[in-house]
Amino acid sequence: MDDWYETIFDLVGDRSAIVLAAIVFLSVAGLAFLVMAGVHSRSAVKRRAAGINAHSGTQPAGDQTALRQSSSKAVQRILDYASKHYAAGEKSDAKVLRNRLIHAGIFDQRGVAIFFVARTGLAIGLALGSFFVLPLLVRLGDSVFWLAVSGGGLLGYLVPGLYINRRISTRRAEHRIGFPDFMDLLVVCADSGLSMEASLDRVGREMGEAYPSLCMNIQMTNLEIRAGSSMSVALENFGERIGLEEGRSFSVLIQQSMELGSSITDALRIYSEDMRHKRLSRAEEKAYGLPSKLALPMMLCIFPVLFIVILLPVVVRFATNTY
Repeated sequence: MDDWYETIFDLVGDRSAIVLAAIVFLSVAGLAFLVMAGVHSRSAVKRRAAGINAHSGTQPAGDQTALRQSSSKAVQRILDYASKHYAAGEKSDAKVLRNRLIHAGIFDQRGVAIFFVARTGLAIGLALGSFFVLPLLVRLGDSVFWLAVSGGGLLGYLVPGLYINRRISTRRAEHRIGFPDFMDLLVVCADSGLSMEASLDRVGREMGEAYPSLCMNIQMTNLEIRAGSSMSVALENFGERIGLEEGRSFSVLIQQSMELGSSITDALRIYSEDMRHKRLSRAEEKAYGLPSKLALPMMLCIFPVLFIVILLPVVVRFATNTY
């Protein structure tokens, strides 16, 4: 051991300043390492606490996530208030609106409340937007200005209803086009020996890409049957959801066939043929109505051009006295 000390002393010699610097360096490095380890462990604890708060639904004050949650809670309170005063009662208007929302494909229980809140918010928002923006763009008289503000509010009030009507018409057209194909596939499945429940499940999976809205309603019918509803009740709800008279007739047909004990396959085959005839009749009706629809565009666009082509040379000859 003494030999080691002597060797170190011979190497260092009188360079005590170097030894002191090395000791200071090692001390500072060790202290920095300890500080970094403490900061790292503290940040890890903060991350874990943030994860726990995220799962428990609580966030630190002043965080953006807390602001978003407070905003969502405020919106939720508004929707609850609207649901309490507009959708909770047994009013006929609320029932009619609820049926229209179902026909439009909006199955949320808060749909009526969302509709009223959106209509009120758009009416107020567009009215205020017109009030503040129009003076910056154009100069209008007082009467015209207030008329424009009222028009903005009226437009905001009507937009949600127009949107619902558009969705209803689009989905109803899809259901009307796809219902004959739905019946044909049901006949094929029934001929192959499948039960009504299995046939609905198979047809719903096959028609998903071509008719997504009709397929969604079929899948909802399957879920109702699996949940314990009877076949007649599930098919009746199916006919009400798609909003077609063919769907209601289909539910009545299946119900009567089950009650009377007749063959469901034969009933489906006859009803499918009836659906094909109805689709062909609608196509013929549109074809026969085409000439009357083309009369006005032809009178406005084609006949004036023909008159100009025919009469222009005559007019030119009269104008130049060369006739």
